[in-house]
Amino acid sequence: MAKAKARKGGSDGSGKQRDEAELDFPRAWVEFVDPADAEQVFRCDLTWLTSRWGCVFGNGCQGIVAGQGDNGCCSLGAHFADDDDEKRVASHVTRLTPETWQFHALGSGRGGFWAEENEDGERQTRVVDGACVFANRAGFAGGQGCALHALALREGREPLETKPDVCWQLPIRRTFDWVDRPDESRVLVVSISEYDRRGWGPGGHDLHWWCTSAASAHGAGEPVYVTYRPELTELMGSAAYAELVAFCDARVAAAPGLPLVAPHPADPARG
Repeated sequence: MAKAKARKGGSDGSGKQRDEAELDFPRAWVEFVDPADAEQVFRCDLTWLTSRWGCVFGNGCQGIVAGQGDNGCCSLGAHFADDDDEKRVASHVTRLTPETWQFHALGSGRGGFWAEENEDGERQTRVVDGACVFANRAGFAGGQGCALHALALREGREPLETKPDVCWQLPIRRTFDWVDRPDESRVLVVSISEYDRRGWGPGGHDLHWWCTSAASAHGAGEPVYVTYRPELTELMGSAAYAELVAFCDARVAAAPGLPLVAPHPADPARG
């Protein structure tokens, strides 16, 4: 099996290469019927879910915009999935204060935290000085990073409760496809996979750096299906997540000492 090549070209300004694997490489998938819905099938990317990716925000993240590594993936603001998503976020914004949110005066005042609708009628968070209005910058006394994420941690919540859907779901990608079978039955196939550059659309290829395929973001102690338990449970339901865990556990434990079938090319070599 050919080894994936590293993506070349450019650095974060310090000479550090972007260390990304190519987008196309062998992947291992599993399909199973949703225990909570017989007309729904989950199709899960085991290569990604058992990889050792971990968020490196503030610890080597090169950012999606050159020269803005401190902003991570927050440089473009966050698109709201729908009105419910926006209303949920707004309900938590009321508990942010000037001490915990750098742009409190701007985001909570006239005009609020959202930008004008774009040409497609989509709404998103405002971008202030090159990043999302909720992104506290390095040096802010209340701490660097997403103010909504920090709010959840302070209150003992999961960040998925307070952040826009697109923010807490990254880097998991969930897609839906209706499939007509030869026996004229129909099922909804829900795919759970890696949110790679293609997940961003055509513009994803122009990102300065993207972490899911970067070797520098792989090497976390626990695999994605473990570290992203709350998010995957929310996306799949508890019964389906339990089944996924069984498949992932079996993959990780299989054939100790032998090469893993279709490993993620950005992962460290298996010992």
